[in-house]
Amino acid sequence: MFAMTERSQILIVDDEPMLVGLLEKNLEALDYDTISASNGKEALEKTYAKTPDLILLDIMMPEMDGYEVLERLKSDQATRHLPVIMISGVGDMGSVVSCIEQGAEDYLFKPFDPVLLKARIGACLQRKRWHDQEQLYLRQIEGHLKTIEAEKKRSDGLLHVILPQTIAEELKTTNQVTPRRHDEVAVLFCDIVGFTRYCESHSPEEVVANLGKLTETFENLADNHGLEKINAIGDEFMAAGGLTDHMENPVLNCVKCGLEMIMAAEHLAARWKMRIGVHAGPVTTGVVGHKKFLFGLWGDTVNTAARMQSHGLINTVNVTRDVWQRIAHACRGESRGALPVKGKGRMEMFRVDGLIA
Repeated sequence: MFAMTERSQILIVDDEPMLVGLLEKNLEALDYDTISASNGKEALEKTYAKTPDLILLDIMMPEMDGYEVLERLKSDQATRHLPVIMISGVGDMGSVVSCIEQGAEDYLFKPFDPVLLKARIGACLQRKRWHDQEQLYLRQIEGHLKTIEAEKKRSDGLLHVILPQTIAEELKTTNQVTPRRHDEVAVLFCDIVGFTRYCESHSPEEVVANLGKLTETFENLADNHGLEKINAIGDEFMAAGGLTDHMENPVLNCVKCGLEMIMAAEHLAARWKMRIGVHAGPVTTGVVGHKKFLFGLWGDTVNTAARMQSHGLINTVNVTRDVWQRIAHACRGESRGALPVKGKGRMEMFRVDGLIA
């Protein structure tokens, strides 16, 4: 006899009360729980209501015979896994073959041998426990796979937040990002005027909320102009054009974006004023860090764009002479003359007032 870890429930289906009573007595002595049905219709109802572990099914019954009950059980995805042992006085070998072909686990003739019945029931229940355990493992594996897939999607989403799409795809595919030199990239720097004083006079909650709204607005504007957000550190926002996608005039895109940033900031709750600088030229790009990835731009072009921002006038876009020559056909503005720039000497700068209508 197979060792039992819990009491199994067996459904006895037979229209002979004496046989049902005899089976109940034998099965309960073997530590099984039993329920019974006197016809096929009642057998199906109790199967769906009680979900037994095994069904002992007679063939010749009123209303619905055992053949039809077996066919219905095995054609339903919810019950097809339930083991069924046919118990019948019909000794025709064709009936045995038919029932086995329809999915019955076994076939016993009346009057049954208690020893044989005990062995057949034990074997059927053991196979069902193996099946149930397998299904449990499969569900657990499926759950783990779904969790892994969800974590992968979350990880990919976070990766695309901090890295440009092409860079993120390269990192996922090769587990590294090859440093590159780009010959012509437009770089935009934006800084909030008087941000330190604002922080000192407002609550942390208000500062973070307003800064978050401003950053979100700037990210949307950068996307609208085809720019790649590089980072937002403190009160500074940096973006680049022509870095991963080809565009006709990345410098003009940066200037247009900068002008819209100034207007957008004036309509937000904090009503911050901006200083924006733009320059273009060669840059080196790459990803640094292992625990926290950081995509960065380096080179004189980046430093010069930062200087244009720091030397700019409030609520204007400040650009180098080289940049002005590329956008003069589309923008209104004027030269501010040659001004001293730390580490660069004197440089001619241009104030961009707006776009030519």
